[in-house]
Amino acid sequence: MNSIQILEERKSQIHCNNGEPFDIKCEKHSIAGSVSQRACVFCGSRVVLYPIADALHLIHGPIGCAAYTWDIRGSLSSGPELHRLSFSTDLQENNIIFGGEKKLYRALCELIDRHDPNAAFVYATCIVGIIGDDMDAVCKRVSAEKNIPVIPVHSEGFKGTKKDGYRAACEALACLVGTGQTDSISPYSINILGDFNIAGETWMVKNYYESMGVEVVATITGDGRIADIQRAHGAKLNVVQCSGSMMYLAKIMEEKYGIPFIRVSYLGIEDTSAALYNVAQFFGNEEILTKTDNLITAEVSRITPGLDKYKNKLTGKKAAIYVGGAFKAFSLIKTLNCLGMKTVLVGSQTGNKDDYRKLKEMCEPGTVIIDDANPLELSRFVLEKNVDIFIGGVKERPLAYKLGIGFCDHNHQRRITLAGFEGMINFAKEVYSSVLSPVWQFTPRMEKERSAL
Repeated sequence: MNSIQILEERKSQIHCNNGEPFDIKCEKHSIAGSVSQRACVFCGSRVVLYPIADALHLIHGPIGCAAYTWDIRGSLSSGPELHRLSFSTDLQENNIIFGGEKKLYRALCELIDRHDPNAAFVYATCIVGIIGDDMDAVCKRVSAEKNIPVIPVHSEGFKGTKKDGYRAACEALACLVGTGQTDSISPYSINILGDFNIAGETWMVKNYYESMGVEVVATITGDGRIADIQRAHGAKLNVVQCSGSMMYLAKIMEEKYGIPFIRVSYLGIEDTSAALYNVAQFFGNEEILTKTDNLITAEVSRITPGLDKYKNKLTGKKAAIYVGGAFKAFSLIKTLNCLGMKTVLVGSQTGNKDDYRKLKEMCEPGTVIIDDANPLELSRFVLEKNVDIFIGGVKERPLAYKLGIGFCDHNHQRRITLAGFEGMINFAKEVYSSVLSPVWQFTPRMEKERSAL
């Protein structure tokens, strides 16, 4: 692996935090042939919208694109399960030559009649952008005939990335916000933006706020409901958990409805506590502040003994982090610090210059900071830094296991709660189990180390 050479065009997107002036390039299109870890525009849009459980989600494109939707997420619903079904217009050669609008119209009408959704989202894939189907016109026609919102999601684009898909999703959501009634909404009310109810995390966070005396109007989009999103403009504050995916919608709502927003994280004791305190302080109500203080004190006291047990075993271990949005990395670094661990490699798919500058300040000297990495680069740095655990998503898992390194899934496929106070215990337990598993003594990396002795 030491012979791997970084592509010349990629060198400006890697910073080794070794005392040299900070200068990292980011927010660029991926280099052709570099096999970036990024996903496509459509993938970004469906990540945001699919947890809306009472809506129909229809992909307008070839059947291969539907592979992104077949139950690949851990987003749970407290009621409808329509989002679990995978629908596609399955465009064939004839449709591509002569157009797919008639097929889209028939598919929408049949699916709406059969499943009676409260709204429908229609996702444009790359091929639709090439052949020029007028998806907006079809959606408008069906919406008038079926009397439900039918919203086109313009997620086509070969050169676009997941981040462009986030914007497309936010534009679709903005079509719904403001169309519902806001009667009886409390003056102490929020919307939760950017939490997708992975393993039920939205329910847990919602319980925190409600126990503080704060009403949650809409969860956008974890366990989401169309009617709640339509009245989300009646809330007094937007609380944005995944800023990469939801900041655009928060800014739209601030400009259009005057709703301020704050950025928060629910990973780890420090950030979860800060999120709850920041909301309480926004409203400035003494009763809410007292309830918040009591909640945090009780939860921290409950989980501290368990965390100390794991920290004793994990102190000094090294971790690599590669996530979609850089905001997740901030919380992960703090949480690993809480367990006595060092972060020696950190990167993201969609971070900006301010994100990476903050990562530099948070990390120790020598930590590699990388933007839009590819498997070859990740492999090289993970081995060079001799990490004990790799924290990432579905595409990084096989990479870690092939290198003989423990892995922690922090993406949307997991089934374990990692947010909030309870999630902190789960995270510590998973990291502990992965890092100290006896299986690693039989991996190729360890065999190589033993043979060198």
